[in-house]
Amino acid sequence: MEMAGQMRRLLANFQGLVSNPRIKLVVFPALIGLLPMPGGAVFSAPMVKELGKDTSLAPDMLSFVNYWFRHIWEYWWPLYPGVLLAITLADINLWKFVTVMSPLTIVSLSLGYIPIKGLNKSNKLRDFKGRPSVKPFVKELTPILIVIFMGLGTGITLTFLLPDFTVSKEAGLVIALCIAIGWIWRKNDFSKTQIRNLLADPHIRSMIYMVIAIFIFKGMMEGSRAVEAISNEFRMLHVPLVLITMALPFLVGGVVGITVAFVGTTFPILIPLIHSFGEAQFTMAYIMLAIGSGFIGVLLSPLHICLLLSNQYFGTTLIPVYKHLWLPSLCFILSAFAYFWILRWVFM
Repeated sequence: MEMAGQMRRLLANFQGLVSNPRIKLVVFPALIGLLPMPGGAVFSAPMVKELGKDTSLAPDMLSFVNYWFRHIWEYWWPLYPGVLLAITLADINLWKFVTVMSPLTIVSLSLGYIPIKGLNKSNKLRDFKGRPSVKPFVKELTPILIVIFMGLGTGITLTFLLPDFTVSKEAGLVIALCIAIGWIWRKNDFSKTQIRNLLADPHIRSMIYMVIAIFIFKGMMEGSRAVEAISNEFRMLHVPLVLITMALPFLVGGVVGITVAFVGTTFPILIPLIHSFGEAQFTMAYIMLAIGSGFIGVLLSPLHICLLLSNQYFGTTLIPVYKHLWLPSLCFILSAFAYFWILRWVFM
C-alpha cells in the first residue's frame, strides 16, 4: 500500500473527515490491531508517522502511540490465538469471556489517550465548504477491510467445515492477506519490477529475521522448563493466589513477549490452583486478572516484536518509549485489580 501510494491517498481522504489530531493518531493503529499478525504495529507505523508530521510529537511518543493503540483489542478479540487458547484452557464460554474482558479495551483506550490529550484540534476542515464524502476513504481502505472481514469470515468457515484443521483461523487470515495484496497490485497496476523491489526490501528481511530469532528464544525458554520451575517456587513459598495470578503471567509475558506463550505456560498451573484454593466460582475474575497482568508484561517486554519494529521504524530506542509506557501500564494493572474485586462481587 505504501509503495503504490495508496497509503498517502488513504491518509489524505481521512484527513478531511476528522479534524481532531488525537483521533487521527488512534484510529489507524487500532484498526490494524484487529489483525492478529506478528509485528503488526509496523503496518500502521507509516500512517502514524505521516499524521505525526502535523503535530509536535517526538518519534518516541509516536512509537508509543502506534504501539499502545495497536494492542487495545488483544484482551478479548477472538482472532487472537492467546484468546482462543485461554478460552479453551479455562473452558469458558466465548461470549461470557468477551463480555467480561471487553471493558479492558475501554480502560486501555482511555489510558493511551491521556498522553496525547494536549494536542489541539486542527483547523484544516475550515478549508472545506462541507464535510467531504466518506466514499474515497472507504475505497482506499478496501484492502484492510478485506483482511479484517474476509479473514474473520474465512477463518470461521474453515473452522466449521474442517474442525480438525488446527490452523483454520490462521489460514483464513493468510488467504485474506493474499487476496488483499492481489487487489492492491491489480488496482494500482504494479509492474514486475516494483514487485521484485518490494520483495527485496531490506526492511522486510530484517523483520523476518527478528521474528525468527524471537520464536527461537521462546522455544528455548519453553524447552528449558524455566517457566515451570518459577511456577513451582511460587507454590512452595505459599504466595497468595491473587499475587500468583498477577505475578506469574506478568513475569512470563515480560520474558517471552508473546501472549500465547504466557497463556499456554501459566494457565495450566493457574486454573488448578484456582480450584484447589476453593475459588472455582471466581474463575473468570482470575482469568481476567491473569490476562490483564500478563499482557502488560508482554507490552513491556523488550522482546515484543511490535515494540522493536515500531521503534526501528520511528528511529527511537526502548528507554524513551518506556518513559511513556510505564505509567499507563501501571494504571492499567491497578484498574484490572480493582475490576477483579468488582467481578468477585458480581459472581458471588
